[in-house]
Parts: sequence; C-alpha cells; structure tokens
Amino acid sequence: MDLKQYTGRWLVGVSAGPDSMALLAMCVEAGLDVAAAHVNYHHQKQAEQEEEYLRSWCTERQVMLHVRNDAFAPAGNFEAAAREWRYAFFAQLCREYGYRGVMIAHQQDDQIETFLLQQERGQIPETWGLAAETVYAGMRVVRPLLGYTRKQLTDYCEAKGITYYLDETNDSDEYTRNRIRHTAVEPMTPFERQMVLREIAALNAEWKERRCRVKTEIREEKIDLARYRRLEMTDRLTLLRMFLKDSGAGASWSAKYLEQIDEIILKQKDFQIELNDRQLVPDQGFLRCLPVYKPYETVFADKAAMRWQAYGHFAIQPGTPGVNAVTLQDSDFPLTIRSWQAGDKIRLRFGTKSVHRFFIDRHIPRWQRALWPVVVNAGGMVILVPGLGCDTDHYSIKPDYCVLQLTDSEGVVRNA
Repeated sequence: MDLKQYTGRWLVGVSAGPDSMALLAMCVEAGLDVAAAHVNYHHQKQAEQEEEYLRSWCTERQVMLHVRNDAFAPAGNFEAAAREWRYAFFAQLCREYGYRGVMIAHQQDDQIETFLLQQERGQIPETWGLAAETVYAGMRVVRPLLGYTRKQLTDYCEAKGITYYLDETNDSDEYTRNRIRHTAVEPMTPFERQMVLREIAALNAEWKERRCRVKTEIREEKIDLARYRRLEMTDRLTLLRMFLKDSGAGASWSAKYLEQIDEIILKQKDFQIELNDRQLVPDQGFLRCLPVYKPYETVFADKAAMRWQAYGHFAIQPGTPGVNAVTLQDSDFPLTIRSWQAGDKIRLRFGTKSVHRFFIDRHIPRWQRALWPVVVNAGGMVILVPGLGCDTDHYSIKPDYCVLQLTDSEGVVRNA
C-alpha cells in the first residue's frame, strides 16, 4: 500500500481499535498531512478512557484531533444510527477545514464480512463488499487497508508498541456481523479467503458492466416503460436500483423487494409504489420517481382574498366558461380549495357524480388524484371539480373564477 498517493490534507476516522490505530500510525510514519476524528458514543465502559488515550497519542505526535462526544441517543438501529452520526461529523469537518476526504480503517476481514452479510440478507448492493473509494454527502471516503487482514494490523500495532483497545461488543453473537465473523470469516484458510475475494471482484466487475449498459435507459429522470419491460430481469433490477438511488429513494433494497416492485411495473398499468418519502408512478408512458405528496388545504375568507395567482398545486384565474369555471356568492365563504378526498361528490345538471368515478372515466393516474383540487363552500358542499365542472347552483355563462390544476408540459404536478 502506497499511502503517499494521498496528497493534500486528509482526515482519518479513528477509534482506539487496532485497525484505526494502525492506519493513523502508518499515515504519520509516511509523513502524510493528516488530522484525526473520533466519535465517543458513551456506549462502552471504556469510552472515556479511549478518548483520553487518543487525545494523548495525537498530542504527542502533533496530530490535530477532532472529537464528537455530545449526547447520542438513537431511536432505532444503533449501528446504522451511529454510522450516520459518525459520517455526518466527518463531512462537517471536511467542509469546515478543507480536508481532501476521510480515510476509514476497514480491512480485509471487514470486506469479507460485509460481502457475506449482503448475501445473507439477499441484498443487491451498489458494491459487493466494501468499495476502496466512495462518496458520502460530497465527501471522498477512502479505505486504504482493504489489502490487510485484521491480524496483520494487530501485529503491526504490537510490533510498533502501539496501545489499542478492543470493542467488548465484538465478542457477542447478538449482532449478525459478529456471528458471521466468528463462524465464517475467522476459520477461513488463506486459500478460502482468496477465493471469496476473487468472487467479490468478479461480481463487482459484472455489476459495473451491467450498470454501464443500462444507465442509458435513464433519461431526464425518467425511464421509458415499454423499453423497461423488454429488458431481461437482471438488467431491469439493476436499472431499477440505480433509478431509485439517483432519485433519492435510497439504495439499500433487498433483491426480493426489488423483484416485487418489478412485478408490479410489469403487470399493472396504473400503480403507486411508495418508498420512504418517494413514489414510483407511471406517467405518460414513463416511469417516474416523485415525492409522496401530502394533502393540502387553502381557505379564502372572501372574494377579495382570491387573487389571480398560483397556490401550490392549483391556480386561480379570471373566469371563462368551461369545466374549470365557477360563480361564487358571498354565502359560499369562507371557501376552501383542498386536495380530493375519498367520498367527494358533486351535484351536476345531469345528476350527482362521484369524483372518484370522474378519475376513472378520465383515466387520471392514481398518484395525480391525490393532488386534484376540489372547491368546497362554507356549507361543506363540493361546488367545483376542475376538469369536471361546477354544481348547478354555481353555474353561469359569465363565471367569476377558474380554478386550474397546475401541471407542467409533461403532466407532472409542480409546486408553485
């Protein structure tokens, strides 16, 4: 490993374990311009002792040490929350001090453990195992020690007389990673290790080739559904995963879950698949990943309050005859324009009509229905549904207003 390739000033993420102590010591020995960053979660009995040791070690070698030791109380999975907490700290330091990126002390055992964990969970990851270099929140993340085993790094620390601390939770098989480490990785022979590492490399090469081939299907943040449905399944799942990641819907989806999404896309013409705060929807022959829109409501006290302008997902314009027009009386106020709700009905000249039936008749996609505006008067009556028309009591040949649903040229609702 040639650490001297890392020119400029770098941050080194450290615990007091043998891996990170070895990385930090190697960087100092190679004459690199580095600073260290440590996160104290106050989760272990020796946490304060480790922090004090790192402060002393760095002071002796004139290495700047950044420490985050404020209260950490994750609501969910500790490991996942701790990682976000840690990497957010690193990213903040890189922005504030201008570091080129952060070095992380993951090594070969971590590489194999991660790969076996991915397989056990049935994941389709962005990288099998651990990437030698990646990006987090605009920060470069490099892992220079992937060629070293945990034992080699421990031996290095002992040979150099470097004190290190062992994480007491590593002995417990309560965590899946620990179980894999103890039952699968540690008993491996050198030959078996090399076989697994070759498998990781081969899978990553295949994955890279497939991504390069299918990424051209994503154009202007959408995918042609007809073309998607003609692809082979492995290509579809790869494309789907890339699309979700690029669209902000996340990257950690299991193969089984992606297959379920894929089946819906293949078999259904109209679908709405929610993924965290995003949703996969069909739109004019394309697959899009849009925000999950929330219900809205705007109340107007009187006619003077109804200005001719855009209001989020709808707009008010001067009245012209048509299916968007309405004539209002003072008794209609306060007037509410809100998103459609199940059960909404309107009394038209030819009878009462369900707004839901209107959506079905007009083939309005499900995702777009949730945003459709309806106008409700002070008595709680739906008096206008844009595109369908107003009720009999609010019709005239010279209407006061038009209420329009706002869409862009491609039919996607936009925010004003």
